[in-house]
Amino acid sequence: MEIPVPELAPAGTRVLVIDDSNTIRRSAEIFLRQGGHEVVLAEDGFDALAKVNDHDPQLIFCDILMPRLDGYQTCAIIKRNPRFAHVPVIMLSSKDGLFDKARGRMVGSEDYLTKPFTKEQLLRAVQQFSRLAAVVDHSQS
Repeated sequence: MEIPVPELAPAGTRVLVIDDSNTIRRSAEIFLRQGGHEVVLAEDGFDALAKVNDHDPQLIFCDILMPRLDGYQTCAIIKRNPRFAHVPVIMLSSKDGLFDKARGRMVGSEDYLTKPFTKEQLLRAVQQFSRLAAVVDHSQS
């Protein structure tokens, strides 16, 4: 029997999860879907750039250490595009260093979650940043 989770965020937020680890992608997908959100998955930065364009996410979780295009580069490219500059990006990393967090901020990320994350941490981040994105989005209309 599944225990109902109190609604932590506006239901139906479209979230892109970028991570080269299948385990992390699937965990995030399960947690987010249980929270009532739409989930798009990408396995690396190149895959993510196409999916950002195709799916217009309202929030992005982005791993830092990925092959080909790392999370910092991916975030910087997304933030340079005026169409997506307002979309909150939350970096995911197994490292919890001050330098990593500062570097994430420098490329435009709004926050930083350390892996492994809990369902509550993930849903709290969606709640916090999807509201921010909605406010920013409406102010640009």
